[in-house]
Amino acid sequence: MPKADAPIYHMTPRALWEEQAASPAFAPPSLVEEGFIHCTAEPDRLLLVANRFYRDLSAAFIIVRVAPERLTAALRWEWADGHLFPHIYGPLNKDAVEQIIEFPRLTDGEFRLPPEMSVTDS
Repeated sequence: MPKADAPIYHMTPRALWEEQAASPAFAPPSLVEEGFIHCTAEPDRLLLVANRFYRDLSAAFIIVRVAPERLTAALRWEWADGHLFPHIYGPLNKDAVEQIIEFPRLTDGEFRLPPEMSVTDS
């Protein structure tokens, strides 16, 4: 498990984030559907998930960089597909958000890690 103060990341369609701009917390559909918000602690793992599940969607995506120590909802580390992932069990309070990062894509829809997400972040 990463250090407690290491950032975690959540990807979401930009339009969904903007729809909730006035709210002090972000609640994506997965919170209602599954009871938690999916995150990852590793930029490379985020890229794999993005290309596996979201490559065919034409929506613009962003990456939300979160400071776990500032979360007001419970953070649990759980196994999925042989990897340990951080899950936020409640809305994401926006004062825990450190940065919003554009998630670049190639013309065929493939996601690429943005330059802001260096290996030192993982």
